Amino acid sequence: MQLLALGLNHDTASIELREKAAFGPETINQALSDLTSSGYAREAAILSTCNRTEIYCGSGAVSDDGIVDWFSHYSGFRKEDLISSVYQYPGEAAVKHAFRVASGLDSMVLGEPQILGQMKTAFQTASDAGTTGKILNRLFQHTFSVAKQVRTDTAIGENAVSVAYAGVSLAKRIFESISEQTALLIGAGETIELVARHLKRNDIKHIIIANRSIGKARDLAEELGCEAISLADIPHRLKEADILVSSTASTLPILGKGAVESALDRRKHKPMFILDLAVPRDVEAAVAKLKDVYLYTVDDLRNVIDENREMRLRAAEQAETIIDLQVVRFMRWVRSLESEPAIKSLREKANALKEAELGKALKKLQSGADAEQVVEQLAHDLTNKFVHKPSQVLRQIDKEVDGNNHGEDNVDIVSAARRLFDL
Repeated sequence: MQLLALGLNHDTASIELREKAAFGPETINQALSDLTSSGYAREAAILSTCNRTEIYCGSGAVSDDGIVDWFSHYSGFRKEDLISSVYQYPGEAAVKHAFRVASGLDSMVLGEPQILGQMKTAFQTASDAGTTGKILNRLFQHTFSVAKQVRTDTAIGENAVSVAYAGVSLAKRIFESISEQTALLIGAGETIELVARHLKRNDIKHIIIANRSIGKARDLAEELGCEAISLADIPHRLKEADILVSSTASTLPILGKGAVESALDRRKHKPMFILDLAVPRDVEAAVAKLKDVYLYTVDDLRNVIDENREMRLRAAEQAETIIDLQVVRFMRWVRSLESEPAIKSLREKANALKEAELGKALKKLQSGADAEQVVEQLAHDLTNKFVHKPSQVLRQIDKEVDGNNHGEDNVDIVSAARRLFDL
């Protein structure tokens, strides 16, 4: 077997299991070294994200059970606890899986682009550690090329399919350059965290996180490199917000028309984008009537998200077609590797015959034999010895009786001989 992909992801394993199976930056080099030195795989790369941990192994020394045993031991799992969550893709299936992962087709959010960068980092780490070779180098380079083609030729990544991502995409339409803006995020739950991460990826200038529990706001702000404030500070800081996103569990509005109006006056009516993702709403509906305010609610985004999800699903079908074609091309290259040892042996045998016959001919010339006869004999002997074994096999085929289903095999050998020798 030339290739194996093995791992677990958000579909097969709980977050508790994924956390335990993850490889951190401080352990991944040692893990790669341990895996390749164990004898289970000659080549290895490990992709470890919050949603998946996958091991890609290359070359002929791959053992499915051995890799599972290694993964179980290294992660501290009992094998029986791990096996129900682990998927294994050998050979061609491993190639297709790698292409799908890099293209965002296997992600929690269909078409998300971050996974490609994570795969590139995983490959670079393995390459720097010296645990990749001919197979994985070719696989990952082809994988990156396929992902680029999918992004270029389909709309898989063009349409927002999560509330957080859609909200940030909408803000980017309002402002010419989001990197110059300040965002005020109200709340500290999962949705606000996702919004904050999307904003950070877009290099926004400044993020302020406000929450009823200042401690929780500080924890999130510390992790993301932001500023934390309490809800009581919002009236004093509202004027700084070019982008305001709110998602709390409050039963009453947190922002009223008066507070936003006052902030707009202090901003000299510089536009403010407000996205209210809370249900019940955090922002009074009357705020939408204010000039210079762009107020959107979760319902405003839902139609866009549903439409975009359908568009991504159609794009995913196109992507699968691209991937299927590229899998065929990659496997054609893998199969070509199987002939390399035979080609090498053929050349070595031909060279050995040449050297032996040439040595005989040179001795004859040195002893004064006729040069023309020597050359003629050399050509005759080389030809006979080169075609002797193929001729012997073909004659034997003619004598074989078709009693054990050899007939079809024999026809294949004869056809191959005709093709090999251009007969």
